[in-house]
Amino acid sequence: QVQLVESGGGLVQAGGSLKLSCAVSRRPFSGYAMGWFRQAPGKEREFVATISASGLSTGYADSVKGRFIISRDNGKNTVYLQMNSLKPEDSAVYYCAARRSGFTSISSSEFDSWGQGTQVTVSS
Repeated sequence: QVQLVESGGGLVQAGGSLKLSCAVSRRPFSGYAMGWFRQAPGKEREFVATISASGLSTGYADSVKGRFIISRDNGKNTVYLQMNSLKPEDSAVYYCAARRSGFTSISSSEFDSWGQGTQVTVSS
């Protein structure tokens, strides 16, 4: 089965940048669409970004559009989330997820495998 491991989280000041990585154990993972979701304390898990298996299609939540970039390197079996101009409201545990269909989705219920999450904290 697919195993996903996130890394790259940490503490950053508002306006700064972080780049998250998600390594996928199933190789190659080129057939999977990928997504990033986040969950803050006391909040529901929310969609952040998604990318198709080919990498040609992407989608973003309105709250991060223009600031975050999702990408993938199928040769390295890794998906990335470049986060720029970070705001305190971006603070959350960030999860990567894989979808077997290969198509982008904004719904967490449509993803099949999940990582354990990585903490991102943005200070004001």
